[in-house]
Amino acid sequence: MADDKSAGDKGFSDSTIHVDVKDYYGKRVKKTSDLQTSACKAPAQPTPPYIREALKKVHPEVTARYYGCGLVVPECLEGCSILDLGSGTGRDCYMLSQLVGERGHVTGVDMTEGQLELARTYVDYHMKEFGYKKPNVSFVQGYIESLTEAGLEKNSFDIIISNCVVNLSPDKKRVLAEAYSVLKDGGELHFSDIYTSGRLTEEIKNHKVLWGECLGGALWWKDLLQLADEVGFSAPRLVTASIVTVDNKELQDILGDFKFVSATYRLFKIPKGNAKTCQVIYNGDITGAEDHFEFDCQYTFKTNEVVEVDGEVAAILTHSRFAGDFTFQPPGGSDKSCSVKPKAGIVDPFQLALQSGKQGPSSATGGCCSTRSDCCK
Repeated sequence: MADDKSAGDKGFSDSTIHVDVKDYYGKRVKKTSDLQTSACKAPAQPTPPYIREALKKVHPEVTARYYGCGLVVPECLEGCSILDLGSGTGRDCYMLSQLVGERGHVTGVDMTEGQLELARTYVDYHMKEFGYKKPNVSFVQGYIESLTEAGLEKNSFDIIISNCVVNLSPDKKRVLAEAYSVLKDGGELHFSDIYTSGRLTEEIKNHKVLWGECLGGALWWKDLLQLADEVGFSAPRLVTASIVTVDNKELQDILGDFKFVSATYRLFKIPKGNAKTCQVIYNGDITGAEDHFEFDCQYTFKTNEVVEVDGEVAAILTHSRFAGDFTFQPPGGSDKSCSVKPKAGIVDPFQLALQSGKQGPSSATGGCCSTRSDCCK
């Protein structure tokens, strides 16, 4: 794992888009209110209590310059090594620092020097605030398309998060490939981002403000499914989705009929193969999810309830950090009277957003960390 340093400039250099994004977030946008659309703003709905408490301990100056289209807090974090892609001023890193505990570690990577400078300024402040003997957070300057060149080791992270950042990259496939490379086997990429209803026009993609506002670089959601498969990830599991509104008339005219959605997906680095359907029983050991565990928009596992899962989800649960939270048995192997059949899966984030009736960026949150100390080894 890399320590605080500046790296990533040996084999990878700025594109015009990188320069424009650095300028937008380093000079033009000084606080959240400077943003011209709702795409990269914090979710409006209630935040779970344990996360609210963690966020209260983050320094106000760090929070004031926070931009994101979701709240990316996956479950079972105790002792984990987490990487935050596009960490900015470090708000999510400092929040997650409390959830992984002193045995865990959070690394933030960002290409914008000004934001990293602010993030690093408050490392000692937060460690004292959290009561830690030594820092469990570090920040690296580098590109999310070139993580290994930034000094991050392959197969070294349990979880990678990203909050409305992947859309800012001109090479999404390379971002996914680099994430896959530095994840451990069984690791997860859990990220919120902006997606569009179709492939955007060159006019939209070349508009500096729209790109900076997380719209011009938005990926058609179907392309994410294809890119994830090409890189080696499991099929993306859709967690939440909500419609993004653009109230600026000038920008609306340029965007035309294109629609946008904020969506959270979870992708896993697991072996590919013909996994079989099975029955699982959730044991309720994940802190914050003692009664039920919302894995994605299709599967919610109630404690001690037998649930039939498809081969894809069975493979994820058995090969990931969640393996110890479930009992697995073949179809029909339960001594209980019946098993719960899952509802139909949804892959289209626009369909999920409309079904959920949400208006505004959504929060991707579940439990915090497992009561087991070996959640991440």
